[in-house]
Amino acid sequence: MKLKICGLSKALEVETCVLNEVNYCGFILNFPKSHRNLSFEKARELTNIEKNKTKYVGVLVNPIEKELEEFSKLKFDYFQIYGNLNNRLLVKIKNKFNKKVISSIQVRKKEDVENYKKVESESDIILWDSSGYEESLSWDFNWMKTVSTPVEKMVAGNITIEKLQNLVRIADIIDVSGALETNKVKDMVKINNFITEIKRINDAN
Repeated sequence: MKLKICGLSKALEVETCVLNEVNYCGFILNFPKSHRNLSFEKARELTNIEKNKTKYVGVLVNPIEKELEEFSKLKFDYFQIYGNLNNRLLVKIKNKFNKKVISSIQVRKKEDVENYKKVESESDIILWDSSGYEESLSWDFNWMKTVSTPVEKMVAGNITIEKLQNLVRIADIIDVSGALETNKVKDMVKINNFITEIKRINDAN
């Protein structure tokens, strides 16, 4: 099981993730409603940190062409996109901006899980997330058991450390943010504990 830690905003957070070989670091780029949102300059500063084996992910909500153009200049390996996506649009984004794409499916009800079929053929990773955007909301991850796709499956939505064991056979990648914060600030103790638990689960499986 791989790990993505999202909503990073300080150099120490990114350096800790890289040092511990966290698979993906996520940065919020164009969503000011989120307390995790970054300016272009701050995003550039953080993505200039040597990433070694870690992949950097730029998170965008309904991005316009200008935003994709601007952020494509930074050292992102992936764009994670929320919005009305389809395979044709994904091809255009990948070809024009030379980034891999994580397509985000927002889940409010069980039927929403099946929306992955609209983006399956051109997504590098598919994320099933809650509908909360700036806040972490829970949903029933068991709905994912009907999904059958060769594309890597990422899940998000109020994932706490206690839920990890139950997600081993549901998801390939865990995407976590809010559970690693105390008073809306990333908590280094929580980050390290979460990383340790992921490694423990992986060693046991």
